[in-house]
Amino acid sequence: MRKTTRRALAAAVAGALVLTACGEAPEETPEATDQPDATEGDDEPAADGDTDTDTDTDTADETADAGDFRACMITDQGGVDDGSFNETAYNGLLRAEEELGVQVDYLESQSETDFQPNMQAFIQQDCSIIIPVGFLLEEVTMEAAEGNPDQRFAIVDVGNPDGVENVLGLTFNTSEAAFLAGYAAAAQTESGIVGTYGGLNIPTVTIFMDGFLAGVDHFNEENGEDVQVLGWDGSDGQFTNDFTSLDLGRSVTETLMDNGADIIMPVAGPVGGGSAAAIQDRGEGLLIWVDTDGYESTDFGDIMFTSVMKQMDVAVFDAIEAALNDEFEGGEYVGTLENDGVALAPFHDYEDQVPDGLHDELDQLRQQIIDGELETTP
Repeated sequence: MRKTTRRALAAAVAGALVLTACGEAPEETPEATDQPDATEGDDEPAADGDTDTDTDTDTADETADAGDFRACMITDQGGVDDGSFNETAYNGLLRAEEELGVQVDYLESQSETDFQPNMQAFIQQDCSIIIPVGFLLEEVTMEAAEGNPDQRFAIVDVGNPDGVENVLGLTFNTSEAAFLAGYAAAAQTESGIVGTYGGLNIPTVTIFMDGFLAGVDHFNEENGEDVQVLGWDGSDGQFTNDFTSLDLGRSVTETLMDNGADIIMPVAGPVGGGSAAAIQDRGEGLLIWVDTDGYESTDFGDIMFTSVMKQMDVAVFDAIEAALNDEFEGGEYVGTLENDGVALAPFHDYEDQVPDGLHDELDQLRQQIIDGELETTP
């Protein structure tokens, strides 16, 4: 509900919590994980689906080539079932297995000490393309690319400003979609206070928070309101320093809610599950998910207001398909609202509860962002 009176900001949120994820490095070179069929319940792998006996020679050759092609993924912390960042990228890998018939493998990273051995394992296994997932894998990936110029890499959330020929950077301007989420949250809040927090203070996290803050600010400017944002001021904010601890997510969210926030956007992967638990336990408040449509990927649909989607699955699939077809080129892909690389998810159960006219306003804002008429960072 839009607020027409200025609300005093609650007391400052507690200082950022600190917990550094840790883990022992594997003692042996890890083995790649064999994948089940991409579609649960299928008796045959996707590549061996119903085939017409009159399939032409070109199609048969393409299938044979696909069967020899191996797409290998290295996850960031959180695992392929995190309901957010890693899982979204992993879904692109599974889609390639199902639709292209390629072999797929993955190695999960429990901590940063796993990055190097996981990379070395896949280098030794002669993968057709290696897909590291996450900003934290940049150094390991670029070193591997330099030492193995014939190996193709497509790294999620890392650019390629130097134009390394065997690296495709898959980046996303998530501030654009987060701007829309911030505007919508400002329109929907009943307390006049919304909140956000991150896992780590790194660019691929703060870009969401920047967009969210800018969207709230724009709502205030356009409507003469004073909705407040807790957890991020454009340069400093609340971080758990962790992408796995549900307890930290709960603790930060409870602090934000104690200070008046009734809509929370965690940018911390599975840590957001702790936010959901806090909101559900209190029986009030709404959640904004990131990376994927949280209404579809989590069990928190009853409190899911919307999501800031980063279409990593599509980008990963496209990179694999290009490599399979010998069309892979190093460089940089940037997902935007214009090319559907980022998007705001539907309001789902809250479609009929948002303020009148909000859908039209968001459509107009989306076009203004595409046209370059609005800045999506504060």
